[in-house]
Amino acid sequence: MFLTASHIKPWSAATPSERLMSSNGLLLNALHDRAFDRGLITLDDRYRVVVSSRVPHTPTNDQWLYAFDGRKIALPGSDESTWPSLDFIHYHNDCVFERCA
Repeated sequence: MFLTASHIKPWSAATPSERLMSSNGLLLNALHDRAFDRGLITLDDRYRVVVSSRVPHTPTNDQWLYAFDGRKIALPGSDESTWPSLDFIHYHNDCVFERCA
C-alpha cells in the first residue's frame, strides 16, 4: 500500500532503456525510498543495507534507519538475473550515497 518502485540509478542519470530495466529497481516503502534517493542509505555488494555516517543517531533514525543497517534485503527468487544489478548499485554508491541531495 505504501510501497514505491525506486530506481537505483536515478531516472535523471539513467538512459531510456536503463529507466525501464527491472534490475534498476527496488521496492521500498516511502521513507526508505526518500532516504535512498537522498543518499542516506545504500546497498553493498552482498545486498545489505548501509546507512550513511552522515545520519545522526537519534531515537527515530535508530528505529527507522539504523535498525536495518547490515541487514540483507529480500531478493526476488533464486534466479540472480532478476536481482538488482550490482552495476546500478555501484553507480548509486559512487554518485548518490552520502552526497545527501
